[in-house]
Amino acid sequence: MTEQAGASTQQIVERVWLSIAERKLRPGVQLKEGQLAAIFDVSRARIRQALAALERDGLVTIIPNRGAFVCQPSVDEARDVFFVRRAVERCIVERLCKSISKVNVTRLRTHVSKERTANAQDSTTDIIKLSGGFHLLLAEVANSDFLFATMRDLIARSSLITAVYRNTNRFNCGPDEHAEIVDAIANGDLSKATGLMEHHLEHVESELDLSEIRDLPHDLRSALA
Repeated sequence: MTEQAGASTQQIVERVWLSIAERKLRPGVQLKEGQLAAIFDVSRARIRQALAALERDGLVTIIPNRGAFVCQPSVDEARDVFFVRRAVERCIVERLCKSISKVNVTRLRTHVSKERTANAQDSTTDIIKLSGGFHLLLAEVANSDFLFATMRDLIARSSLITAVYRNTNRFNCGPDEHAEIVDAIANGDLSKATGLMEHHLEHVESELDLSEIRDLPHDLRSALA
């Protein structure tokens, strides 16, 4: 992605988020307002809005009189996030198995189809968006604002953790496994659906190396290019 003239706050947030998820922006790097304003051709005020949104998502830490920095999740935090995800996603799956409309089953299957297309085209950006988007869509169709907001935060934090600790260059959390989960939910098979989700999250977590922090580039312009 090239620099965008007059990028919106959301576009800036998304570009920074993807650069973290794609492991281009390293944890601890400073996000300097002036440099970001030049990269995105916007005012510092818009950059501050984007940084505030990133802080709310748990991706950025803003330190008074020092600036904004990409968060550095600890090993304990990484484990805690996946522990909480297992509990929250089990709750979502249980709710969906009790009652899900055919329309929402179709929405989930359409999303998985898009994931398969992204995989076939080896589109890293789309794979990252859609993989996390599947779990967010599950929370959305569960029709709970609380679960949706919680999952949004957990997925953002998971992306940061993945950027730090993932021991493979693959970014995909699994359209095949997603498809199996959707089928079990559609059939109302609670035991199978919760078991598949547990296995799926264990699979994702197993690809993390919780002993090493990668040394990634410091340069903002190259990371956001």
